[in-house]
This record gives sequence, C-alpha cells and structure tokens, in this order.
Amino acid sequence: MLNRAALGFGDPAPVRIVHLGLGAFHRSHQAWYTHAVDTDHSWGIAAFTGRSPDAARVLAAQDGLYTLVTRSDDGDEYEVVQSISAAHDGADLGRLCSLMASAATAIITITVTEAAYHLSAGRLNLEADPVAADVSLLARRWQTQGDLALPENAGGQPLPTTMGARVLTGLDARRRAGAGPLAVVSCDNLSANGDAASQAIHGLALEVSDELADWVKTNVSFVNTSIDRITPRTTDSDVAAIAAATGIADSSPVITEPFHNWVLSGRFPAGRPPWEEAGALFVDDIEHFERRKLWLLNGAHSLLAYASQLLGHATVADSLADTRCAEWINSFWDEASTHLTEPDLGVPEYRTALLRRFGNSRIAHQLSQIAVDGSSKLRLRILPVLSAERAAGRNGQGSARAVAAWIDHLDAGRAAGAPPADAEADALQKLLHLDGRNLTEALIGHLDGELGKDAALIDLVHTLRRAR
Repeated sequence: MLNRAALGFGDPAPVRIVHLGLGAFHRSHQAWYTHAVDTDHSWGIAAFTGRSPDAARVLAAQDGLYTLVTRSDDGDEYEVVQSISAAHDGADLGRLCSLMASAATAIITITVTEAAYHLSAGRLNLEADPVAADVSLLARRWQTQGDLALPENAGGQPLPTTMGARVLTGLDARRRAGAGPLAVVSCDNLSANGDAASQAIHGLALEVSDELADWVKTNVSFVNTSIDRITPRTTDSDVAAIAAATGIADSSPVITEPFHNWVLSGRFPAGRPPWEEAGALFVDDIEHFERRKLWLLNGAHSLLAYASQLLGHATVADSLADTRCAEWINSFWDEASTHLTEPDLGVPEYRTALLRRFGNSRIAHQLSQIAVDGSSKLRLRILPVLSAERAAGRNGQGSARAVAAWIDHLDAGRAAGAPPADAEADALQKLLHLDGRNLTEALIGHLDGELGKDAALIDLVHTLRRAR
C-alpha cells in the first residue's frame, strides 16, 4: 500500500488549493500539474468527492498518494503523485467551509461535469429543482441568522446539494473569517467555464443576499480555462498490472496519455503555483482555444460515443480503426474548422495530433463513459457548429450526424429498457414514447428550441438516423 513514510515523501504540503470533484481527470490534470511544479511542497490540495465518498476513503488510506500511469504505444511510465494532501467526503460541508475560510487557501478548483452547473442558456437555471431547493434553503438561513453558517449541530438539518450552493456556503465562511480574496478555477468542459462557475455561484448569491453577492463580486476571481488530457476509467486489470509492474499495491491509480494541455485566463489574487513550468499557458483571450478543444476533441468524442457504439465499438481507438467513423470525424472537423480561423490555433496540426491521440490503442477510452450526459454535452460540443453551418447557408451534415446518432442511441436504450444516463433523463423519458420523425423533432427541440423549428434540419437528421 502506498504511504508517505515508506516512500520517503515526508509530511503532506500545507493545503492552499481546495478542489471539488475528486476523480480521475482531476488527478491526471490539475493535481499532476501542481505536483510537477511544486518543488518546495507548499501547494497542497484538499480534494472533495462528488456523489460518493469512496474515492476519498481509498486515497486517505494511501496518504493522498496515487500512481499516474502515462500510457503510449511505446510503453508505460509510472509516477507517484503527492500533491493531494487530504481527501474528503464531499458531503462534509463543515470541513469544506473550514478550509475555504482559511487564509492559506488561495484557489478553489472544480471538476464536477457540465450538468452540475445547472445552467440554461448560459445562466443559472432557477427552475431546476436542486437549484430552487438550495435557493430556498440558503435564503431562509440568511434571513434567519444573517449568514450561511451551518447550525452547530447540523445533524438532520438539510444541507445544500448543488456545487454552486456548497461553494457559496464556503465563501460566506471566508467572508465572515475575513480571509481575503481568492480565485475559483473551473476545469470542466464548458465554454467560458469560469463564467459558468460565476453563474452557478455568484448567480446563486444574487438570489440569497445582495450583501453576499457584492462580497463575492469584489473578492472572487472566476478564471476561464481550457483543459485537455484523455483519462479513461481505470479497470481492475489495470490495478493488477500496475501492482505487478511497480511492486506497490495502489488501490487508486490513474491511466492517462502523454499529451496534456491547460490554458488559463484570469486573476489569481492570492497567488498560484507556477503551472507554466509544466506547460500551462496563461492568455488574455481564451475563447478560441476553448472552441478548438470543445469542438474538435470533445465534439468528435461525442460523435463517436453514439455513432460508434451503435456499430458495436467500445473504445475511441476501436472507432478510429473503422473507416466509416474516421470519415465522420473528418466531415465534422471540416465543418468546425471553417469557424476556427484564428491563426494561433494551428488547427491542421491540432487535428493531426488528435488522430494520433485517438488512435493510441493502449488508452481504452470507453465510449459508454463519454456518452453520459449527452444533452448538455451536445449543446456545447456539436450544436454551435451545426448552428453556424446552418447560418452560413450550409446543411451541416457532419454535425447533424452526431445529433442523429444521439437520438438513435437514446432510442436503442429505450428499446432495451435502459433509462438515459443523463442529468435530464426525466425530460428525455417523457419524449421517448414518440417514434419516427416525431421523436427526431422532439429531441432536437429539447436540445435547442430554435433548431427544433428548422424543418429542413429535422428532415436531414431524420434521414441520417440509422444511416450507418
């Protein structure tokens, strides 16, 4: 079992970063970047899980240590990452507030998936049940006691459940402690993800208290980022193989690819690690880097997640070996590239690199993993290209194919009795009783009301359904 004493690592670094969403991607990306540059061990991370405490229990038993396996066709490289100083159950709101209230904490990072921001048309969706419940809870607490402090005995008391409400509760604890400003850094696959985090957190504050909202606006910087490192789910066979190769039992290793990319734009009022020393890029304007990554990498992933599974493929590498899938990717990329014109993007080189990365046969990136939460993902990864193509007078067949495959994927799940693996499953279930063109029209309308009025597009998507 991994432990610091046995490896001679010494005590964990003091916590200066609090992270929400302790998963494999965080550990292959932000935690690795911090580990790579924190030579004086002064930037420890306290990471909180999302829905389940399991990851925290496993990592805590290993002193926060885990093996990062960088996997390429040439072989595996092993590295023990030690930047996570503490791992906590995400339900421990008291501990989260305590850490966020500490003057030593300078940064909050977030990887909670797109759906957890609860946005609609780029703004906090106040009609979403979890958001409405948290607004009611926090507003009532503020009106009763003038702050969001947890009751001394919180046992049995309702607690906020959304990411925005949990962070806002912690920020109020920081306000009361006079601990000063900090940065919130979203690392989720959202365009303008820092703005999205602001909507989820500051937007919620506006519904709770003007005083609190003003404090957040003055003291919290929301940093936009573009993140990129393919990180497939670790399997039991991976765990066994890593133990055999390293001679150390690790219950929570992470598999990733050699490529890594992190672009950031925003202020860090309380400081930050020198992430640029590990290759991070700090820019004034991040929007076009976000679009390149969301459309070309993530958009292609979503296209494959639905179309390729229907052909019987299980991984991205399997899909790329199928000439039909490769043609669909390039057709979609041709459309997306038409709207990625900034000269510093290097789109042809980026596409070439993506093909090499997708074809890495030793990275088993499961299509079923990518396919989760398709409603929110397609709105970010596919629909902007489709809308731009339609506005330019072209039919957008390359991007329309991804929508058609998503509809077929949902319909196949319905036929098999499997509910959609989607945060919007309830709304989707109400539409899946339809069939034929009616289903096509209803699901396009669910994704985008304007596109749902485009009769020619509905005809195109319906024609592309099952055309494989």
